[in-house]
Amino acid sequence: MASVRYVAIGDSFTEGVGDELPDGTVRGWADLAAQGWADAAGEPIHYANLAIRGKLIEPIVEQQLEPALALKPTHLSFNGGGNDMLRPRADLERIVGIFEHVLRRCDEEGVQLIVLSGANPSAGLPLGRVLQTRGDRLSSAVEQRIAARTDVLTAYNWFDRDLAGGEFWSVDRLHMNARGHHRVAARVLKAVGFTAPGEWWHLREIPEVERLKGTAYYREHVGPWVRRRLAGTSSGDGRAAKFGGQWVELTPGG
Repeated sequence: MASVRYVAIGDSFTEGVGDELPDGTVRGWADLAAQGWADAAGEPIHYANLAIRGKLIEPIVEQQLEPALALKPTHLSFNGGGNDMLRPRADLERIVGIFEHVLRRCDEEGVQLIVLSGANPSAGLPLGRVLQTRGDRLSSAVEQRIAARTDVLTAYNWFDRDLAGGEFWSVDRLHMNARGHHRVAARVLKAVGFTAPGEWWHLREIPEVERLKGTAYYREHVGPWVRRRLAGTSSGDGRAAKFGGQWVELTPGG
């Protein structure tokens, strides 16, 4: 088995929504970082991604953490709470406590934890000031809680002002585009001790897409989200994890 066995858990941020390939599948920062890891290390790694879009932080941990640990990884990346912050009554203290639970379980299993904060989409969203305030509080609280754990690898993105700019975001304004996912992947590679290709920090060329404004934006992107909230459903309902939730082997240059 490969010496590095990396598993990612989370929501749409980790699944890769917004970084769609021509065939319609999503890639995202975790896929990019895993392949970049194999390339930089010059040896194969095993990679699994259990993330499912639309998940609140409790279902992420309840449904993904133990299956991820059962794969016997050497490294596990975790991010969550973005969908919780979109709800009217987000309990930030509870969210931070869940980060601590993930850290405790990784300690018990001898797994190296990589903690990420999500990127900041608030500038382009309705009620952006509310989301900005919640995100500032949550990201600061997580960073403070694990500051003493210098053995935990971190890839913090929320306070990256460049990444908050509109050129890093997809048409729905909530998920990063390929440029944003590459920048996060570069930060993850830095956290594990490697250097990403320099252009990953700010891709110059990505396909341009039409960005809706006004009522057209609300009809196309906000309306479906509101309807799911009213119906108690999620964009991740019925979706399975990438690669069947199992290891795939990534080889250098693959």
